[in-house]
Amino acid sequence: MNLIKNHGIFEKNSWILGLGIVGAVIWGGLVQIAPLFFIESTIEKVDGVRPYTPLELIGRNVYVREGCYTCHSQMVRSLRDEVERYGHYSLAAESMYDRPFQWGSKRTGPDLARVGGKYSDGWQVQHLTNPRSVVPESVMPPYEFLKGKVIDAKYIADDLKANKLLGVPYTDKDIANAQADVAAQAAAPDTDGADLNSRYGGKVNVRDFDGNAKEVTEMDALVAYLQVLGTMVDFKTYEPKKAENLR
Repeated sequence: MNLIKNHGIFEKNSWILGLGIVGAVIWGGLVQIAPLFFIESTIEKVDGVRPYTPLELIGRNVYVREGCYTCHSQMVRSLRDEVERYGHYSLAAESMYDRPFQWGSKRTGPDLARVGGKYSDGWQVQHLTNPRSVVPESVMPPYEFLKGKVIDAKYIADDLKANKLLGVPYTDKDIANAQADVAAQAAAPDTDGADLNSRYGGKVNVRDFDGNAKEVTEMDALVAYLQVLGTMVDFKTYEPKKAENLR
């Protein structure tokens, strides 16, 4: 209280005001940065969460590039109406490999955290091609052009390397096979998805996503990404761990 009453000392002495500003910035920085050193104990490890496959990662890049996050959040809050509409509330572990994560509070369209498997590939393609053909009240712009954008996967290995530097557990074999994995997951002719599944797990969706088996397009990648959202964790068997077990 004395400090509040004697605030004039800050207003009349610029050097004291400067020291006060520096002190406030340092304190604020510590409050924000210090918890990051204990991040391993604050993110609950959950079975099933895996890194994105190369095709899903390309799809996620398309999702971010086209600004989908400006209208769709990927964070189901632990409120009854949200859980009843979208499903189980979002876990921090589900976004542990996202750079950046797609949480947010802005929703022009529905939350997409649990959209994986909710609709067929055909529905997703049609919705992206002409949103109002399946959702008449939609204000989403069409993304039909993604069907014609064939993926050039020559740089996807570099993308995996960059993510590995940030902590995503891609193996050297994942990186070496990244370009081939793109074609394998999209079920391109003369490809085998068995090796892809052995490295990423049996829950990988391997099929032709956009209905065009001759080419692997950005539409394939975006639909592959959408179809994996919210599907990694089996919430029928998931049980939250007690706080004392997370330390």
